[in-house]
Amino acid sequence: MYHGIINVYKEPGYTSHDVVARLRGILKQKKIGHTGTLDPAAEGVLPVCLGMGTRLCDMLADRTKTYEAVLLLGCSTDTQDTTGTILTENREKALALDPETAEKVILGFKGDYDQIPPMYSALKVDGKKLCDLARAGKEVERKARRVQILEISILNMELPRVSIRVTCSKGTYIRTLCDDIGRELGTGGCMEHLLRTRVDRFLVEDSLKLDEIEQLRDMDGLEEKIYTVEEALETYPAVYTLPEGDKNLKNGNPCFRQQLDLLRDGAPEVWEDGDRFRFYNSEGRFKGVYQYQEEKHWWKPWKMFDLDPDTFKGAARP
Repeated sequence: MYHGIINVYKEPGYTSHDVVARLRGILKQKKIGHTGTLDPAAEGVLPVCLGMGTRLCDMLADRTKTYEAVLLLGCSTDTQDTTGTILTENREKALALDPETAEKVILGFKGDYDQIPPMYSALKVDGKKLCDLARAGKEVERKARRVQILEISILNMELPRVSIRVTCSKGTYIRTLCDDIGRELGTGGCMEHLLRTRVDRFLVEDSLKLDEIEQLRDMDGLEEKIYTVEEALETYPAVYTLPEGDKNLKNGNPCFRQQLDLLRDGAPEVWEDGDRFRFYNSEGRFKGVYQYQEEKHWWKPWKMFDLDPDTFKGAARP
């Protein structure tokens, strides 16, 4: 069984669930999960977690993402992209836009803003998916959610189309951003194309199509393409226990300051409540992620990954 994360290039026409289903067949294992849905028409980076790596699905879903999208002005649809039913058309007004005005409005979306999730989404209201309600012809009230546009830039502008690059927080809908930009400009707008180029450390240039993954499996070259759990967590500082703290770490119990090797190279000097760290035993074996709790002056387990590198393919290595 494989354990870790594989950077999949999701091709247009596949749902995220389709990717998982096919990977289960390619890798001959059931324990596989994706890290956040990507619309069927969209393409790009979709990190997929394998085996023990599935414990990271929620964490990776929360990380920032970067997209390149084509915004089509002068047209709005019920799905907020060009796959939907056209609600309004105003191509002439879009063509007549002052490019400087359009640029100012688009770049003005940088920062925090309240975004209303689209009806055609997988979010649930009273246990029902919004997209299922939308397909049944129903529309329900949705509460606006605060999202963050960390970076937004214009790659190309040939009205009525504008190519943009967006780095954003979790829960941001790029097609809703396109719709909101169109509303602000008074022309209407929708998303014509979407490419996800980055999820946390996973980049589009390193991603693999499903056919490529299958070929690598047949050539016994797949293992080197699987990121270990440890690699996915490398943004967390490393902490090592002393021999007397190994038992607590092995059993997933809280660890105390006197059980940590704080003189080891790279040991953090500053600890803040809620901070997370990669914990290793005194022999250098990665065991899991611990979270500092200032009130109790201890480190409490957050996620444990006791992987034996001699047993598991794609496992973390000390």
